[in-house]
Amino acid sequence: MAGNDWINSYLEAILDVGPGIDDAKSSLLLRERGRFSPTRYFVEEVVSGFDETDLHRSWVKAQATRSPKERNTRLENMCWRIWNLARQKKQLEGEEAQRITKRRLERERGRRDAVADMSEDLSEGEKGDTVTDISAHGESNRGRLPRISSADTIEAWASQQKGKKMYIVLIRYEVKLYVYCIEKELEISAPDVDCSYGEPTEMLPPRNSEGLMDEMGESSGAYIIRIPFGPKDKYIPKELLWPYIPEFVDGALGHIIQMSKVLGDQIGNGHPVWPIAIHGHYADAGDSGALLSGALNVPMLFTGHSLGRDKMEQLLRQGRLSRDEINSTYKIMRRIEAEELALDASEIVITSTRQEIEEQWRLYDGFDPILERKLRARIRRNVSCYGRSMPRMVVIPPGMEFNHIIPHEGDIDAETEVNEDGKSPDPPIWSEIMRFFSNPRKPMILALARPDPKKNLTTLVKAFGECRPLRELSNLTLIMGNRDNIDEMSSTNSSLLLSILKLIDKYDLYGQVAYPKHHRQSDVPEIYRLAAKTKGVFINPAFIEPFGLTLIEAAAHGLPIVATKNGGPVDIHRVLDNGLLVDPHDQQSIADALLKLVADKHLWAKCRANGLKNIHLFSWPEHCKTYLSKIAGCKPRQPRWLRNDDDDENSESDSPSDSLRDIQDISLNLKFSLDGDKNESQENVDESLDPEDRKSKLESAVLTWSRGVLKSAQKSGSTDKGDQNSAAGKFPALRRRKHIFVIAVDSDTSTDLSESVRKIFEAVEKERAEGSIGFILATSFNITELRSFLRSEGLNPTDFDAFICNSGGDLYYSSLHSEDNLLVVDLYYHSQIEYRWGGEGLRKTLVRWASSITDKKGEKEDHLVVEDEETSADYCYSFKVRKPGVVPPVKEVRKIMRIQALRCHVIYCQNGSKINVIPVLASRSQALRYLYLRWGMDLSKVVVFVGESGDTDYEGLLGGIHKSVVLEGVCSSANNQVHANRSYPLTDVISLDSPNVVRTTEECSSADLRSSLDELGVLKGL
Repeated sequence: MAGNDWINSYLEAILDVGPGIDDAKSSLLLRERGRFSPTRYFVEEVVSGFDETDLHRSWVKAQATRSPKERNTRLENMCWRIWNLARQKKQLEGEEAQRITKRRLERERGRRDAVADMSEDLSEGEKGDTVTDISAHGESNRGRLPRISSADTIEAWASQQKGKKMYIVLIRYEVKLYVYCIEKELEISAPDVDCSYGEPTEMLPPRNSEGLMDEMGESSGAYIIRIPFGPKDKYIPKELLWPYIPEFVDGALGHIIQMSKVLGDQIGNGHPVWPIAIHGHYADAGDSGALLSGALNVPMLFTGHSLGRDKMEQLLRQGRLSRDEINSTYKIMRRIEAEELALDASEIVITSTRQEIEEQWRLYDGFDPILERKLRARIRRNVSCYGRSMPRMVVIPPGMEFNHIIPHEGDIDAETEVNEDGKSPDPPIWSEIMRFFSNPRKPMILALARPDPKKNLTTLVKAFGECRPLRELSNLTLIMGNRDNIDEMSSTNSSLLLSILKLIDKYDLYGQVAYPKHHRQSDVPEIYRLAAKTKGVFINPAFIEPFGLTLIEAAAHGLPIVATKNGGPVDIHRVLDNGLLVDPHDQQSIADALLKLVADKHLWAKCRANGLKNIHLFSWPEHCKTYLSKIAGCKPRQPRWLRNDDDDENSESDSPSDSLRDIQDISLNLKFSLDGDKNESQENVDESLDPEDRKSKLESAVLTWSRGVLKSAQKSGSTDKGDQNSAAGKFPALRRRKHIFVIAVDSDTSTDLSESVRKIFEAVEKERAEGSIGFILATSFNITELRSFLRSEGLNPTDFDAFICNSGGDLYYSSLHSEDNLLVVDLYYHSQIEYRWGGEGLRKTLVRWASSITDKKGEKEDHLVVEDEETSADYCYSFKVRKPGVVPPVKEVRKIMRIQALRCHVIYCQNGSKINVIPVLASRSQALRYLYLRWGMDLSKVVVFVGESGDTDYEGLLGGIHKSVVLEGVCSSANNQVHANRSYPLTDVISLDSPNVVRTTEECSSADLRSSLDELGVLKGL
């Protein structure tokens, strides 16, 4: 622009000196020295990089201003704005570089420590050259499944599996398999939401199912079950669903148990048909799936789809929102933690492409491709991994339905058919496109993408415009969504579309480029057919393409492809071998690839044939067969108590025979520990006893307890069956309670806890005496601390039906034979939570971490965290914290363990003065779900008492279908100490306005407690 050369020089000088634009990714401005184009810079760097789209409008206004003075003023202001954006970009890139460096150093340190713990050096065979499990569609044909040519073939394959009854639970996943699909959606009745979302059940009947129902069972097949949870009168955005996830888990758990019994009656010979897998989709369903997998003790699979860490990285690069603003808007940290938990719990993580593994999943603490490769090598050699584990990453691309697609075999020059009325049967969209071309018979280069800078359409137009041979041989069709008026489009889209129109004008491409304003979804297959009819090529030039579904659609219609080499197209091309991959930044490479396919008819025919030959690998039947084969490869898991006996019936019968059956089961499967007047040192004495002596002592305890139960059963045998006292011999007592009160108050001192217990007892003294209410104490105490607490506070173990100890690492029942005062540990609970428990390898790593936490005072170093061997147990490693305020937050400890592939649940207890580390899927809330499964304890009849704050597993106690009472003024000091450094605020995951949660007054007297229980409707009918 005349008279404004100084502005160009000024801009170039500013951006040269300190723009923060990396040399490896320099902008067009810096690459094309001497040919500076501000408009191009605004669109390609500013608009797409920072979404400051108003800059382009300012530039247009400045261009239109007639007054030179005013125009120069506007342009100078724009210079300063661009300078600020460039500085901001430099700062963001610096912060991103620091994050990447920090993550890399943490990974390398964790990997080093993990390998140091594993005794044997790795051989060359262990190193391998693959990051993941062989893709379902990898290069190698070794182990490849036979071709499935049609959807009917999977029916035949399924018939071969008649002996295998599969019950799969998928969360937010719809696929026509013989599975139950639980859709994690609000069952709502809001007027502004489609009424179909309020349907509780939707069946997906299999094809040709007539005559199979007798064999399958009338309840078999695929169902969508909508579990009600959260508010019913409004739609909840997915970012705000987190407080209601536990409620969904409890509802889904109830449905699964009910269906397992129904299927057992129909096809399981009376035995419950237990799910063989849980599959979660997206972060919230991954969180739900992990909890359900732990409760049911079945394998879990996970598909992340859109990942939180990747989204956060993209938002940070845009520079519009800070980290805190991102978390506030999207609850991104809770989402990331859910995905980390899904990694902890999953045996298999299913992805669409390798790019998702290598570029997205590797951002997570719980997955390291290099360490995963080392662990897999050790497993193949049957060498110990010292408690470390990593989920298998399996690439299974999403499927498509190809039955309706008939590739076009004709030619554009062939005689066109006509209808009886003499009109051409060609679809209307054909004429809408071909009206743009001066020679519509030339091969069509087709691009189908929204007008987004990431799709790289401007580079495609430049490549086409600057390659004369390509222009002479072909036409270009750009399907860029629908539009009525460019001015009404979003700023980014309109700017990009204007740039394309200017390029068309610049290269004089009129008559050679089509860009229709409208098309329907049903027109898309016809557009592919038109391109194939002209012997054209489909192109996806995006900078990065996560998967590339349009490439599969194009191949199914017989179109060769040219695609970006970044992302999913690499996997698609490896399977189909029907085109060429290009560097999306290399304009010449794009032009050469297109010209090669258009000009070489032999190559075009070969690529077309390869695509049509291999496209079945992306069909839904192929997807389903591969998917089911991966599930079949998982090690089966189910509750151990289901395998042995009938005690899963949870019968309400109180007959003596029931009690006797309970006794026989318990004597076989529960370990007894003597209590009474013996001191804590007795445990150590027992440990030193000869195994035969210990066995004799346990058998004696069982016989003594059994005699007491038999007397009880005989006395009650003649009483009325409906009498509550007739079930005195039934074990455990919580099976006959109308309500269960769980005291989970995490007080700083034993005295405070005892005071809370007594107030709760006093509030329901009458109902407690009648036996209609039972009590469970859920605490971070181990068994020794628990006994000491009960003795010191004058409480009897039989005041409680069960004790959840070690933050959920152990479960005890009180014996009904008070004379012996036995406490019984449920070993079946241990088998339920032991999944991925790191054992001694985990303990050594924790001890090493604890020794690194020191407080230097001159030359002296004080260890702030020390192992507490006395209070540790088989499934809980405990550590004392000497200075709670100085110790790293719980999220850092979890991160360190995950980086080293150790899966565990780290809990800060007792106001930060103690750390309990338990199995990854264990917790106090999960123990309650176990009691529901094991003994039929109705979760909706459970009331949990908590303080204002508590241990770091506090949030799990306030969600679900149970009721909660928050004791005001209790545990208020723990709020700042333990929860200050959480990954996300408690308000993101707790709904205190829920009708299931009430708060007492600050006095928190027994009368206040009873009033709160009346408010919850608990005491009605008791």
